[in-house]
Amino acid sequence: MRRFEFPVDRKHAHAVNEVFADQRRLRVMALAAAVVATACAAYLIWLDHPWAYLLAVAFVLGAVVALWVAFWTARHASIDKLYTDGELVPAVVSETYPSSVVLLALVDVAKPGATDSRYALVIRRVRALPGHAAEAGERVPAVAVRTDRAPRQVGERWQSVSAMPIAWGTTDAEVIERARAAISDIEWRLLTDNLALTDKVRRAPAKRLLLDPDQLPGDFGS
Repeated sequence: MRRFEFPVDRKHAHAVNEVFADQRRLRVMALAAAVVATACAAYLIWLDHPWAYLLAVAFVLGAVVALWVAFWTARHASIDKLYTDGELVPAVVSETYPSSVVLLALVDVAKPGATDSRYALVIRRVRALPGHAAEAGERVPAVAVRTDRAPRQVGERWQSVSAMPIAWGTTDAEVIERARAAISDIEWRLLTDNLALTDKVRRAPAKRLLLDPDQLPGDFGS
């Protein structure tokens, strides 16, 4: 796995990093859901009816799941951890809008221990992209954020994969350029040649389009 180390500007990241903001909102929502589910379960037990106990069990299970989600996001939402654990991947601006841009990224969706790598195109619409030009074809080095939505990992592919720009973790242009240079021209060219697939990726399940290994460049990954 190709990693990229750099000093994370936490103040900057807290202000612009949308992955961190999304996980923080998810954690708050999960905690709120756990509180509501627990209160409902307590009320049903207080009613002391046979049918109420069955519903109470369901609410207790819901509270447990919500607490697990809150615990998981709290454990994985560290800005430094997201960048340290993430694999360096290429992304390019594929579409531009007045207040946002769409990134098309190339990521390996195979889990550790999988038989082979499995590359896919994924998209992410972002509001802030400091340090980059908001124009189609702009090269945006990023790290892959891979997650599963279940407590146990199932299968050989991650359920959710997205790209988190290096520019969300630093304002240093030299760091961004160093990350850009660490990615091969083959990968950048593969993305640039497939910008037209952005809409197809958007309509694909989980907003990712698996690439046929036989259609990748012969020297890809070398």
